[in-house]
Amino acid sequence: MDLAWITGANGLIGNQLLRLAPVPAPGWTVRGLTREDLDLTDHESVRRLFRQQQPRLILHCAALSKTQACQANPPLARQLNVEVTTRLAELAADIPFIFFSTDLVFDGGQGNYEETAPLNPLSIYAETKVAAEQIVRANPKHTVIRTSLNGGTSPTGDRGFNEEMRRVWQNGRTLSLFTDEFRSPMAAAVTARAVWELVAHDQPGLYHVAGSQRLSRWQIGQLLAARWPQLNPKIEPGSLTDYQGARRAPDTSLNCTKAQNLLSFPLPGLAKWLAEHPAESF
Repeated sequence: MDLAWITGANGLIGNQLLRLAPVPAPGWTVRGLTREDLDLTDHESVRRLFRQQQPRLILHCAALSKTQACQANPPLARQLNVEVTTRLAELAADIPFIFFSTDLVFDGGQGNYEETAPLNPLSIYAETKVAAEQIVRANPKHTVIRTSLNGGTSPTGDRGFNEEMRRVWQNGRTLSLFTDEFRSPMAAAVTARAVWELVAHDQPGLYHVAGSQRLSRWQIGQLLAARWPQLNPKIEPGSLTDYQGARRAPDTSLNCTKAQNLLSFPLPGLAKWLAEHPAESF
């Protein structure tokens, strides 16, 4: 069987891709790469391992994905999100390469974004993703998948948006959530299933893969608060108009019609998915 690499295998989506692989990825032997396994910034070590193992597919999930961390250290963000991606894409020049990007490449002025919509990143994190997208898309064998907020259970317990909210409530704090900032949240398990199906279709390109329900941060918080009453969750509404930090995109909801037309199952909205799955799964 052919070997597939999954970088960032200790992250939320990477771990789900690894866990789901035996079912939706027949014919692949999958190796998850963590920071402990391989330092992706050590290009010579990466090149050496690539030559030794000769993977036939790379699913590149590793990134510095926390917006605040990227704002605090732009050089590190560019190294991890752009330079690492560039080197991996070069090694994978002749094989499928799947790069994970973000809905935050858009400025949020429109919402329901299709793949062809103009880009206007508002943060360092989003800027690095746009730069990496351009590098990846230069190769017609390679694919960019933009997704939105992903939730679920991660190995480190802090990668899903639900895990962040749960931690705040477990500590007895109150969450202030924007009523006027909208995303397309989805369970990472669904993202992983969709990605494996797209791999099987072998139609490289640019795809949006996210939840079918446009929700505000406040609405997401309400759904999760109702799911975990034992935590005595406390939330209060907030507004972008009162926010004092760096610019935020008000509506980066994604139109996923292009990917949906290839998938064997409907991309669910978050409320529907939560209603169908037990609390411990999210």
